[in-house]
Amino acid sequence: MIEASPTDRAAACRERLINHIESAPFDAFLAVSPANVYYATGYRSTAGDLFAAHRMVAVVTPDRSRLVLPVADSAPAIDAGVDPETLVAYGRFYFESPNGAAIPTQLVDQHSDWMAALRTAVRSIGLESATLGVDDATLGDHGVAIVRDFFPDATIVPASAWAYQVRAKKLDSEAELLARAARLAENGITAALAVAGDGWTEREIAAVVATTMVAGGGSPRFIVVTAGQRSALADAFPTDNPWRQGDLLRFDVGCVIDGYWSDMARTAVLGQPTPLQQRRYDQLAAGEAEQLKQIRPGIKASDLFEIAMRTVAEDGFGPYRRQHCGHGIGLEVYEPPVLNPANETLIEPGMVFCLETPYYELGWGGMMCEDTVIVTEDGHRRFTISDRELQVIER
Repeated sequence: MIEASPTDRAAACRERLINHIESAPFDAFLAVSPANVYYATGYRSTAGDLFAAHRMVAVVTPDRSRLVLPVADSAPAIDAGVDPETLVAYGRFYFESPNGAAIPTQLVDQHSDWMAALRTAVRSIGLESATLGVDDATLGDHGVAIVRDFFPDATIVPASAWAYQVRAKKLDSEAELLARAARLAENGITAALAVAGDGWTEREIAAVVATTMVAGGGSPRFIVVTAGQRSALADAFPTDNPWRQGDLLRFDVGCVIDGYWSDMARTAVLGQPTPLQQRRYDQLAAGEAEQLKQIRPGIKASDLFEIAMRTVAEDGFGPYRRQHCGHGIGLEVYEPPVLNPANETLIEPGMVFCLETPYYELGWGGMMCEDTVIVTEDGHRRFTISDRELQVIER
C-alpha cells in the first residue's frame, strides 16, 4: 500500500470534517484542541504541544475557514500548507522578509489576544448570528462563557463530543500512521529486551526504547520502564533502579508519528518466573486475548470491559479491579470510546483501540499486556504482532 502524503491526508481529514458539519446541529465548528485544529487544518503546532496556555482556533464551515493563531505560528502554518489568506493572527513576534512583503512579517500586533482575533475571524465570514459548535471540553466552562459573551447574537452549543465521533473512525491514511507508530513502540521494547540483563537500570533500558523510536522516525512521548517493586508504579519515569534476577520489568511506551500516537505494553522477568508471577500474568493475558477474540463491529464498549474482567477473574485472580480495559487512540493517546462498564457505545469498523489488562500491586510488582487493533468489517486487525507471553530473559 502506498502511504498517503501529509497533504493528501490533511485534505481527507478536512473533507470528512466538512461533510459532517453539513449535517451537524450548528453552522460552524470552532476547533480548539491541538488535535481538532490539526484535523481541521493540517497544521500541528510545536508550541501547542508544549504550552497548555497556547491557543489556536480553527473556525470551519462547509465552504469557508479561518485559523486564529499566534503570529509565531503563522510561518510554520503556511509551510504546512495552510492558506495564508485564512490566517487571523494575534500577539507579537517578528519574522523578517525582503521588503516586508511576506505575510508573517505583516501580521504582528494585529490583535492583542486570541479572543480579539477570534472576533475578527467569526465576523469575517458572517457568523455573528450563527449557531457555533464550540470545542467545549478544551475551553472549559469559563472559556465557553467568554465565547458566549463575545458573540451575544450567536447560539453556542457544545461540540467536543461531536468532534470525537467524527475522528473515531480512522481514514486509511490515519490507520497507516497509527500502525507505524505502534510498530515503533513494539520495536523499541523488542530491541531493549534483546540486550538488557542483570544490573541494567531502568534509564539504560528506556534509552534503547527511545533510540529505536527515534531511528524509525518517531517522537518518543512516554517511556515507562519500571523494574522490581517499582513495576507497580503506573506511569512512573524510569530511574537508576537496576533490573535484578527474579524481578519483573514492565514496559508501557508510546511515540508519535505526524501527530498520531502509539501506546503499547509488555512484561518481562529476569530468570525463570515464580509460579505466582506466571499464573497472574497468564490470567491477565487471557483477559486481553478474549478481548482480541471478541472485538468486532456491533459489540458494546462495556461488553469488552466485562469480557476482560470476567476472564481474568475466572481462575481466582482476586481482587482484580479496573476502571477501564482499553481506549481509543489517534491524534490523542486517549480517545473515546473508553472501554469501561458505563460506556454503551457500539464498536464500528475503522475504530482503533488499545486493549489492556494491567495489574499493579504495591510492594510486589506490576504487569501488563497492551495491543493496538483496528476494527474491520468482520473483526479486527492487530497493529502490534510481537509475542504476548511473559518474556523470560536469562542473561
